Amino acid sequence: MILYLHGFRSSPESQKSRLLAARMAELGRTHEWRCPSLSVSPLEAIAVAEAEVAGARDVTVIGSSLGGYYATWLAEKHGWKAVLLNPAIVPQRDLEQYLGEQPLWHGGGSIVVERRHLQELDALRVPAISRPGRYYLFAATGDEVLDYREMLAHYPGAKTRVIEGSDHGISEFADYVDDVLAFCDDTTS
Repeated sequence: MILYLHGFRSSPESQKSRLLAARMAELGRTHEWRCPSLSVSPLEAIAVAEAEVAGARDVTVIGSSLGGYYATWLAEKHGWKAVLLNPAIVPQRDLEQYLGEQPLWHGGGSIVVERRHLQELDALRVPAISRPGRYYLFAATGDEVLDYREMLAHYPGAKTRVIEGSDHGISEFADYVDDVLAFCDDTTS
């Protein structure tokens, strides 16, 4: 089972999610794909993610940005493998500037970010990963939102692809879809 977790203000309609879902469909594996819409509340987002794959045996979680922060916590809690796409490392710090109402990237609407959400993020902090072989980190040096060096420092020993340039959304993600899925399917990690 592959569980995709989108980032802050994003949705299952993100470019990366749609590319992965389309590839899974091409491979006849739609039944293995889960991509829930996540709440602004981190604890609710985690509960929804866990419910999506309840009872599944082999889960790999793919997380983008804030979804990468969640993916790390879930991987540590459940022993899952994780693919991290420009993951947030300290979102409780980074999202401080987004307190209040924020527009969503897809489909209109907005969310309201409250201080308690930052506290919930603190509760999900993973100070250090326990088994680097379970992780595949994608870090773009041109990420305009998060610092790729923080990502590299937080995932020592993980399989890592540093993308020179690019951006926070990894605009050329289509080039990496098969590589991501190969990691998800690898039973040796």
